[in-house]
This record gives sequence, C-alpha cells and structure tokens, in this order.
Amino acid sequence: MIGVVAGNVNHLYPLPRRVARVRSMPRPAALDPLFRSLRSIKGVGPQLGALLNRFFGGEGDAIALDLLMHMPVGIVDRRLMQGIAGTFVGHEATLKLHIDRHEPAPRNMPSRPHRVFAHDETGAIQLVYFRATGGWVEKLLPVGEDRYVSGTIGIFNGIKQITHPDYVVPVEEFASLPLVEPVYPLTQGLSSKALTKLVRAALATVPDLPEWIPSDRMAQFRWPTFREAMTSVHAPAEPADSELWAPPRMRLAYDEYLAGQLALMIVRATLVAPRGIPRTLTGEITGRVEAALPFALTDGQRMALADIRDDLAAPLRMSRLLQGDVGSGKTVTALLAMAMVAESGAQSALMAPTELLAAQHYRTLAPICVTAGIGLELVTGKMPAADRRAALERLASGESQIAVGTHALFQSGVEFHDLGLVVVDEQHRFGVEQRLALTDKGSHADLLVMTATPIPRTLVLTHFGDMAVSTLREKPRGRQPIDTAVLPVADYDRVLARLKSRIDEGAQAFWVTPLVEESEALDVTSAEDRFAELKKTFGDRVALVHGRMTPAQKDEVMGRFQAGEVSILVATTVIEVGVDVPNATIMIIEHAERFGLAQLHQLRGRVGRGSQRSACLLLYKGPLSETAQARLETIKSTEDGFEIAERDLELRGQGDLLGTRQSGMPGYHLAVPDVHGHLLEYAHDAAKALLARNPGFTGAEGEAVRTLLYLFRKDLALPLIRAG
Repeated sequence: MIGVVAGNVNHLYPLPRRVARVRSMPRPAALDPLFRSLRSIKGVGPQLGALLNRFFGGEGDAIALDLLMHMPVGIVDRRLMQGIAGTFVGHEATLKLHIDRHEPAPRNMPSRPHRVFAHDETGAIQLVYFRATGGWVEKLLPVGEDRYVSGTIGIFNGIKQITHPDYVVPVEEFASLPLVEPVYPLTQGLSSKALTKLVRAALATVPDLPEWIPSDRMAQFRWPTFREAMTSVHAPAEPADSELWAPPRMRLAYDEYLAGQLALMIVRATLVAPRGIPRTLTGEITGRVEAALPFALTDGQRMALADIRDDLAAPLRMSRLLQGDVGSGKTVTALLAMAMVAESGAQSALMAPTELLAAQHYRTLAPICVTAGIGLELVTGKMPAADRRAALERLASGESQIAVGTHALFQSGVEFHDLGLVVVDEQHRFGVEQRLALTDKGSHADLLVMTATPIPRTLVLTHFGDMAVSTLREKPRGRQPIDTAVLPVADYDRVLARLKSRIDEGAQAFWVTPLVEESEALDVTSAEDRFAELKKTFGDRVALVHGRMTPAQKDEVMGRFQAGEVSILVATTVIEVGVDVPNATIMIIEHAERFGLAQLHQLRGRVGRGSQRSACLLLYKGPLSETAQARLETIKSTEDGFEIAERDLELRGQGDLLGTRQSGMPGYHLAVPDVHGHLLEYAHDAAKALLARNPGFTGAEGEAVRTLLYLFRKDLALPLIRAG
C-alpha cells in the first residue's frame, strides 16, 4: 500500500548535535579547563558571552576550546623599534615616546581630533584620537612621562602620526606588550584586542596532555607537543612560529586529521560488524522492478548493483558510498538495492535532507513500486497525523517494505518490523550521528549513502574514511546533452528576447542570481531586482524563490513551477540540489563568475532532465579573474562531473569543493587542505595501524587517543569501541 505525499515539503529540520541513544564515555579530567564556559573567564559578561556563543555557533555556551581552535589568519609584527626616524608609513612600529603636550578638540568642534605631541631622540610624532572626551587620553598619556606606544604609522601635513594606537603601556609594563600578535577573524561587536585577551586567558589553562603521536613521528617532523604548538600559534615569539607550514601548525593539522580518520574508521568498523546470517537474494522482486522501469539500466548501474549484491550476500554489514553525477540514475539503483533487501524479508529506509526532496523521491518510486508490488510509505514531519499514524503502523507490522522520508525517520515514534537497509541521499547533509541513529533502528542494517557531488579520491578519504565506493559515470540513455554558452551581462537584451520566444513556445526556465537582495558592497544584480525586471516582460508567468522565504512559501512557489503554472523561476542557489522539473529546459546563471565550479555544475544539472534538448547560459560581468575565466571555460567544455570536480580541486583546493558553507559538511578548524593535505595519508595510515594494534584503546596509548578524540569533538565514536 502506498502512503500519502504530505504537503509543505521543503522544510529542512535542524539536526541534533548528539543522538541520545549514543552515550559518551567520561571525558578525561585533564581536559576540564578546556571545556569550561567562556562566561567563567573574568571580563566576560552576559552581552559578550551571548556574542561569543553566536560567533562560535554552538547550542550551549562557547568554551575555552572554541577559542583555541579559532586559528589566526595573519600576524602583526610590532618588533620594529628603530625610533621615529626609522619608521615608514603603513607599517607597524613600537616607539618609546616622551609625552610633550595635549591639544584636545575645541568644545564647539567635536569632530576635530584630540592630538598628543610626543618625541624621542630621533624625531617628533603625533598620536591622534577622535571623539576622545572625558579626560581618559590625558590619563593614558600623562605629560612629562614616557610610554611605549605601538600602532600603524601614518602621515598628515608632512608629520608622522599614529591614529588610535593599538597599545599604550608604561615603561615598566613593556613585557605585557605583544610584539608579535596574531590576527583573528572577527564578528561585529568583537574587537581584536578583546578576542586576543580571551585567547591568552584560555591558553594559560592548556594542560600537559598525554602524547598520542609516536616519538619517531614527532622526531621525524620536529613537532612540538600539543600545548607547545597551541602556544606557538596563539602567542608566537617570531612571526614564523604560526605560519601554516611551520611545525606547530603542521602538528595541529595532523592531530585534526588523525582524530577524523580514527572516528571514521571506528564508525565504519561498527557499521560492518559481523551480521550473522547473509541475506538470501532470489532476484524475484528486483526482476519485477527492472521490468517496470521505462528504460534500460546503464552498465554503471549494473556494476554498482553487482557490488551491492555482493555486500548484501556477505557476512559483514554493507557500508558503501554510491556517487554519481546529476541524472546518473542513483535513485533507481537505490530502489533495486531496496528490492534486493525486500527479497530477504527485510525493510529499507531512504532518507533525504529536505521534505521537498523526500516527496520527489516518493513520486519517482511510487509508480514502479505499485507495478512491482512493493509497499512504499512517505514519512515526514509535516504529514497529517492520521496519515502518518497509518504509515507507521504499516512499517511496524512489516506490511510496507520501504519508507521514504527526512530525518523524521529516526525519531523515537518510528519503528520498523525489520529494518535491513538504510539509504542516505545527499550524504554531506547528514552527520555521523544521524546515520548511526537510523541504522540503530535495525540491529543489522546495511548502509548505502548517495551523493550527486562527484568526489575526488582525496576527499572520499577525508570525509568518508575507508567506505567502499561505487561510481555511476554514465547518463541514462536518451538523456539529452546541455548546450552551454558564456555571454557578458551586456547581452541581457538579446538574452531576454530569445527567452521570450522560447517561453512563448511553452518552455520553462530557471534564472539564478548570487544574492537575495541588493547589496551596497557588491555591484551584483539580486534575485529581487531581476524578478522585478522580468515581471515587466512576463507578468505573472515569473516567480521568485530564495532561502529567506518560509518553507511553506518556497514549497508553494516550487509547486507552481513544477505544475507548469509558472514559466520562469528566479532563484538563488536554494534550487541547487534535488529539484526535478523535466519540462524546464533553460538555465540562466547571472554573475556566473561568482559561483564555484561545483555549484555551476549542480545548477546546470537542474535542466536536461527530460527528453528535450536543454540550454545553460552563463552571464558574466567583466573583467574576469584568471580563476573565474578558467571556471567558465571548464563548465562550457565538459559535462563530466568528475572532470569538473578534479579541475575544481586544482583551482581552489579542497576547502569548499563540497559546498561546505552551503551544505554543512563538517570542515576543518586547524587543517588547511591546500597546505596540509599531504598529512592526511599519514593520519590515515596511523589511524589504521593504531586500531589494528590497540582496538580497545587500552593502556596509556588508549588514554592519549581518547583525549585526542575529545579535543576534536569526535568522542561520539568512543562508545562504539566499548560496544564493539
């Protein structure tokens, strides 16, 4: 029996940081100082505490460890101390000055600066303060006394000056002046001085930790201890101490990679633990499904299904990544995998990141499942209570073999009769916690994760560990190529005229822009501006969708576009993943130079999904940088997502290849893949050897490794070791 498609299907629920069923082991007491709330640090009141919590993005209070993992992005070198005559404009200088006199701003002219005249044995300088009322400048710089002053040298009317010096300290307090000072990313309301002070306070509490890196590796790379490395990065004696390629930062990057690889391997070992009875596959239900398909399977699909069949028949739990380009047939491959599991008498769950995508999968699978005699249910958070209750009853009784839904599938009220396979779509939208929670509903559930983002080998290793990989490279037969053209924004009128003729013929089009609304900082056409402009020509045939709309609003607009009531959908990248409108044959990406290669490829993949030939227009605003030009040339020359992914890796490194900022893929705080990527293989091999040598994490080595996992928030993996 087929379930009901719920309305309002574009709501992305926030994912929990921890799953209650997975209990963590006690944290080593040595780490307590690093896990204390920043509110406990002197000087952090309610307002600053709330700001820090927002900045570091946690659900609870920000902790000292958050500060230490916040890496500097540069260095201010204040060691230039050659007197006023030896300074030059635009550089930082530290001067020992004698304060001569003050010239406050006149009372009737508050916009004039307060000037402090000072000198040393080499020359004279002015210190300039704006809006300096209340006498605090006079107290800070008393006439007739000496002060150390540090700041950026400027010049006005031929006289050297420092405007709002960074530091002013009495001579006897010179040691407190940071001559080599890290520069941190900031947020509005948080000053560099305040953040630096907090980091120093946290740094003072870093304990000596047990060493998890073998002594031969430490000697090989001349790496310091964890505490020494953190000190060198946040309180460097020399600018070179905190460089990305210096031993301290290399060591911290390796630590982060090692913790990540250990967690991935532990999870994988848990997921592929012995299952007991291999699945018996008859081929009966898969035969019915294949017969119901309106097209023949590709060679790639057949090879992937052979891999999956071997996994299911083996006495280990499957943990496989199915990666395939847009339109390569992953959903059908997953359906056949679920049909195999149904042959063994077990059930499957297909989990999608949004209700819109879950409903789309459901609509794709429903007619095939009806023909093949497979019970299919849709389970989302917004279903009417009666429909949801009926669907859950059919899953609990075993009457239905497949459930499709969002993360609502792993909530406590959802029970399966015998869950045998979990399929996760758009893998990078789900964390390890969510995957484990769903597989936990079936004591022997196999795992198949899918992604439409082609991932080079190095990133598979980084984000998926040793997970087995099947790749779909071919497009289904009959799928039309997409004609891609690159045009300047100046050709707008010509593009508009051509678009009008195609819309009049019954075509549908996407028009994508990088911004929702107009920006003072960027000379870029926004979605709202373009919508208003196109409305003059197309009237009600054009609609707007963007990320700031409510889920219900987005769903309503997308529904009208899918139904053909709207001819042109103006959008931001909210339509990047999953939207399937076979009649849409035109994709126009405005300011294409502002999008990454992976994004451009995903956006182009929204068209060309039907039998008609499709077109993608990339409108750019010159002048183009070399990188932007290379991106546009790559997109124009190939539709091969794997070739595009490798080119993207060359052009901008691993950092954003999977769209981390948009999709929530867990990134790195300390490791910069472009610089530290070579350490990943070392970490991978070390994690493998460690688990083989000490699988239970016992003894002194085990204590050190548990400390590492806690430091990098990978402690969720620890109970799996104990359970295993």
